[in-house]
Amino acid sequence: MRVVETGDARAVDTVDCVIVGAGPCGLAAAIAAQRAGFSSVVFDRGPLVSGIAGYPTHMTFFSTAERIAIGGVPFIVATEKPTRRDALAYYREVATNFRLDVRPFEVVEAMVSLAGAGAGAGADDGADAEARHDRVRWQVETRHRTGAQHTTRSRAVVVATGYFGRPNRLGVPGESLPHVRHGYVDGHDAWNETVVIVGGGNSAVDAALEMHRSGGRVTMVHFGESLDPNIKPWVRPEIDARLSDASIHAVFGARVVAIEPDTVIVQSADGEQRLSATQVYTMTGYLPETGLLAQVGVPIDAATGIPAHDPLTMATPLPGLYLAGVIASGLQANRIFIENGRDHGDLIVAHLGAI
Repeated sequence: MRVVETGDARAVDTVDCVIVGAGPCGLAAAIAAQRAGFSSVVFDRGPLVSGIAGYPTHMTFFSTAERIAIGGVPFIVATEKPTRRDALAYYREVATNFRLDVRPFEVVEAMVSLAGAGAGAGADDGADAEARHDRVRWQVETRHRTGAQHTTRSRAVVVATGYFGRPNRLGVPGESLPHVRHGYVDGHDAWNETVVIVGGGNSAVDAALEMHRSGGRVTMVHFGESLDPNIKPWVRPEIDARLSDASIHAVFGARVVAIEPDTVIVQSADGEQRLSATQVYTMTGYLPETGLLAQVGVPIDAATGIPAHDPLTMATPLPGLYLAGVIASGLQANRIFIENGRDHGDLIVAHLGAI
């Protein structure tokens, strides 16, 4: 049930569940809430499924379509594996068909626990057990990109902020120069440019091949002695061939120590090497965005980066606060994908309905 109050400062929306993050796992949680009869609103600082929107233009998923489908809606594609474009169209259609209340480009600035505040907002002092069951526990403050601010109160908050929270920085001089980017979307910008790509995983390989095909002169820099062993099997032959014929260069066993306007300085067992570069792409992964959880006091394991939660219910130690998707995997982002994170909403709703 949704209630809207009006006041002098701003409208206050009251729902059963606030979901932070409009990725596939956040949308799946909203669908689970809807099916259980709970109202919800989904906030995202970017567009719908912003993580996927930020993938390279021509990316193909490692997973098959049925493994990243949500809400029981078939994901039908003409090829073996879906592309970025297929996925964007699919998740738009799912959100539209379920009429999910998604608020894109609206940043969650603060979450405030109302637990322990007497009978709870929206409940009378003499409320019986049924009324207490419906009390709100959280107040969420958001700001739209237009500057408009909103307050939403809810029984529960689900943090589903995904993988692309904070870039894993190199921490070297020059990393903030304008020709240095973390991640890439399209190789077109690399045409006739001298490009250094930092990393040796799937993202780095995809970037190297795309920029090479677009006419860039590409060198890869990786701290390992070779490319990562889990390179996608349908990509491996091409990158091996390009490295073998030196149409893409690689410097292995090396780390970047500084970036200059037209040079990347790397250090290896052979000493210092200076690589020409008019563009630099650091494909070094991301860290989970746990700022909101830390703000409200959820313990986060220093070694693993995993926020405290019960994996059977996805509930954190704070009443009414849950995790969904890859945020629950901490620093090991490859533990949870869309395939196993899409079911978190069902666990959350089952727990929410029982408390």
